[in-house]
Amino acid sequence: MKLYYSTGSCSLAADIALHESGLKFDREKVDLQTKITETGANYREVNPKGSVPVLVLDDGQVLTEVAAVTQYIADQVPDKKLAPRAGTIERYRVMEWLSFVGAELHKSFGAFFAKAPDAWQDKMRQALGTRFDFLSKKLEGKQYLMGDTFTVADAYLFAVIRWTDLEMTKIDLSKWPVLVEFKKRVEARPAVHAAMVAQGIIKS
Repeated sequence: MKLYYSTGSCSLAADIALHESGLKFDREKVDLQTKITETGANYREVNPKGSVPVLVLDDGQVLTEVAAVTQYIADQVPDKKLAPRAGTIERYRVMEWLSFVGAELHKSFGAFFAKAPDAWQDKMRQALGTRFDFLSKKLEGKQYLMGDTFTVADAYLFAVIRWTDLEMTKIDLSKWPVLVEFKKRVEARPAVHAAMVAQGIIKS
């Protein structure tokens, strides 16, 4: 398999899932501005949408979108419990969290990356604050979204809430101590550390 990624983007969730899985994979970095990969290839020929992550499977099929990519990875190594067994209510809960992170958090941060007007950015900060309040209550007394078991939903949430570290967002995560502790807990996982080193986010 091969992962196409951009440093610090939502593709970090897929990178974490792959490192947690222990599966062998290659990687190629993408410049999201120029849509050119580190080998000089036109990324739109890989993914016409121009977004990351992309996972090219061993048979050549191309899989896109964080929720799909991470669940595919999880299903290759069921013993790792990165996602509950398909068809169980627990699996639908993980899908529910993946959808929440994607629709309610990830998309809201887009206002900052797109350099939207100040009024719109302020509105998104307020919306994110409300969603962080909700998350804090759900994570209270738990290690991860599903309890004591780390899943791909946690990988996605971690990748997204890391964006509060960016000065452009002007979001102080310390207002939500539960989320700060969650972020620290996930970052301390060896596979997460390895993924962040591989992407060049941190040094080894």
